[in-house]
Amino acid sequence: MATRESGRIKDSASRRVLDQATRKRRSRKALEALEQDNFHDDPHANLVMSKKAPKFEESLEAGRKQDRKRKTRSTEYFKQRFRKNFPMLLEEEQSLNPDGPNYLTVQAPDSKFPERKLCAVCGFPAPYNCIPCGAKYCGTKCLSTHEDTRCLKYTA
Repeated sequence: MATRESGRIKDSASRRVLDQATRKRRSRKALEALEQDNFHDDPHANLVMSKKAPKFEESLEAGRKQDRKRKTRSTEYFKQRFRKNFPMLLEEEQSLNPDGPNYLTVQAPDSKFPERKLCAVCGFPAPYNCIPCGAKYCGTKCLSTHEDTRCLKYTA
């Protein structure tokens, strides 16, 4: 009688297993790549709406009233016009309060509780680790998603 083996165990022998330092370096590079992706101005900030484009939030009556009286700009117009991006907000905060705590200087003490282990795919508590990359996962469904899309995505 032959014993059955798990396909995952056979497959794990062919995979590369990373040490803790490489895992940390790869996770840091992944975070830096995400910050680079998110750290930019709004690409649609300079778009100007055509005056001929229909405004769907207005009713016909409101449209007729506006034809008669002068148009006033709403607060939403000024919110869009004078929007600040993240670097501008940081610079403004630094200039307003250079000595006090701000976004760049604030620090919290280390937690007295252990680090939570959450699934890298869905965010639920995760008791298992991926063998090659060390990412946490909660079950077989999240493991297959992790292996298909995330595992070893960012190579060191």
